[in-house]
Amino acid sequence: MSGGVDSSATAALLLEQGYEVVGITLKLWPQDCVNRAADKCCGPQAVTDARSVCHKLGIPYYLIDESADFQKHVIQYFADEYKAGRTPNPCVMCNQNLKFGRLIERADQLGAQFIATGHFARLERRDDGRILLQRGRDLRKDQSYFLFSLRQAQLARAMFPLGEMTKSDTREVARHCQLKTAEKEESMEICFVPDNDYGGFLRQAKLVENQRGEIVDEDGHVLGYHEGIAFYTIGQRKGLGLSSPKPFYVLALDVENNRVIVGDDAALHREEFTVAGCNWIAFAHPPEHLEVTARIRYHHPGARATVTPLPDGRARVRLHTPQRAIAPGQAAVFYQDDLVVGGGWITR
Repeated sequence: MSGGVDSSATAALLLEQGYEVVGITLKLWPQDCVNRAADKCCGPQAVTDARSVCHKLGIPYYLIDESADFQKHVIQYFADEYKAGRTPNPCVMCNQNLKFGRLIERADQLGAQFIATGHFARLERRDDGRILLQRGRDLRKDQSYFLFSLRQAQLARAMFPLGEMTKSDTREVARHCQLKTAEKEESMEICFVPDNDYGGFLRQAKLVENQRGEIVDEDGHVLGYHEGIAFYTIGQRKGLGLSSPKPFYVLALDVENNRVIVGDDAALHREEFTVAGCNWIAFAHPPEHLEVTARIRYHHPGARATVTPLPDGRARVRLHTPQRAIAPGQAAVFYQDDLVVGGGWITR
């Protein structure tokens, strides 16, 4: 339970459906994040709100400290990816390793059969035992993208009671049960970077040090200097500090030479890329070719693409229409209508 309206409504719905429910909040925040994230989903105020909801519903509540694993699997990964010139996706890693990793172990200790969360996504349990993941019915709030890396064993333990509902429906559930989180404002930010200043967070947490290097154009001409490639992402325009009559955008990050490569917006468009670490949800073994809609980041609307699986858990993605700012490190998730076929991590 994150202390927000979605997980609060989830608990209330499960009670109405006759389940025995236990509320659990994972204490994830490191000490240097407490003041920055006091009212976010991993902050102290969230614990107070979640405990209040459980008291109102009359269910047990546990606060479990998983901050060490969060530091290792989410925050350190977050910093390492930026230092390697990639754009991380911490929410996917948190779901994979914490919410459907460590939390399943805690559920086993309590004798709980399922893990239920407030994600807007749906599951279909087929007769042959395979479990399919689908978009949430409310496409504006759909969170299936962040769940693409879950394995069948994890999906078998999952429940998403909000999958058929809209955001306004969940607030009505919370209001009906007179829960204090009913009108709570939702956050769209990374929970441990509440002001969206990820560079400031990395510096304050001493996870990244400044490392001065060159900003160059595609021909290698030096246009300026930067304080570290970890503070830049593909497609970035603001904050380059370049004086030029035309706008420059980050095209690539050269880790080996500590260079930020910039150029015109047109150079950001690509029609092919490779993914690694593929997880196929819809089938145990993918066919030779797949026609899908590929989302290359969470807010991306999706683009038609042909996916060709390769050895070693990789795949080649050929887009029918070139897309802008395809960033290594981000997740590419493949859909067929509402079905999440699978996905992988963009490498190049």
